[in-house]
Amino acid sequence: MQLSHVTEGRIYMSNIAKAFAGGKAFIPFITCGDPDLETTGKLVREMAANGADLIELGIPFSDPTAEGPVIQGANIRALSGGITTDKIFEFVEELRKDVTVPMVFMTYANVVFSYNAERFISTCQRIGIDGLILPDLPFEEKNEFLPVCRKYGVDLISLIAPTSADRIAMIAKEADGFIYIVSSLGVTGVRSKITTDISKLVSVIRENTDIPCAVGFGISTPEQAKEMSQYADGVIVGSAIVKQIAEYGKDSPATVGSYVKKMKDAIRS
Repeated sequence: MQLSHVTEGRIYMSNIAKAFAGGKAFIPFITCGDPDLETTGKLVREMAANGADLIELGIPFSDPTAEGPVIQGANIRALSGGITTDKIFEFVEELRKDVTVPMVFMTYANVVFSYNAERFISTCQRIGIDGLILPDLPFEEKNEFLPVCRKYGVDLISLIAPTSADRIAMIAKEADGFIYIVSSLGVTGVRSKITTDISKLVSVIRENTDIPCAVGFGISTPEQAKEMSQYADGVIVGSAIVKQIAEYGKDSPATVGSYVKKMKDAIRS
């Protein structure tokens, strides 16, 4: 498993590798500030305590093109509550005083670009964010951010979709941190069935890199998580968790913690 990179003549160890070191990884996603940052903090701690191996923190954006209605709703709630990138940075800095699980930001290229990429990514390093997922960043344009990410030791996570086809090998060879396999076409959201041949995608990735890969988009049940974990190194769940937060609001941490435990137990078995 690829653990390190050479950056500016130095070797740094990817903290993300720790998420996959103990077997199949469970990776939950939540939107920062939905319903408020205090609840987000409780959610992160509950998820970490119940087996989350890596946590994706969404930075809300006004036009989240990869998201379905559930996560779009979370973005709208967070933004209308006054959430900003700076508030999220301060929040994560505080969170890192007791939360050691690897964490990555998931947001959109415009958020990073408008903040100033170097300022954004250097702040990620300072506060303890291990990686960055930008679903709207095409592979061909990743050099807008990749050199800065490598300079500061923040892994820029590559996404591979069912339509990536002959580009899979190319993307896999240059991947950092882990590879995010998009299980289904379209936007995020709960799906009753995953029809993509994940094993085929993984086998092409494996021919080109030993970096871990995790499957996301559409997974919501322990049965789906267990099935996907047979092929990949990890399972990512977002909409099913965000749905619970929308339903239970400030009372959601205990419910989400219990759900994370069920999902982790499923992939562990």
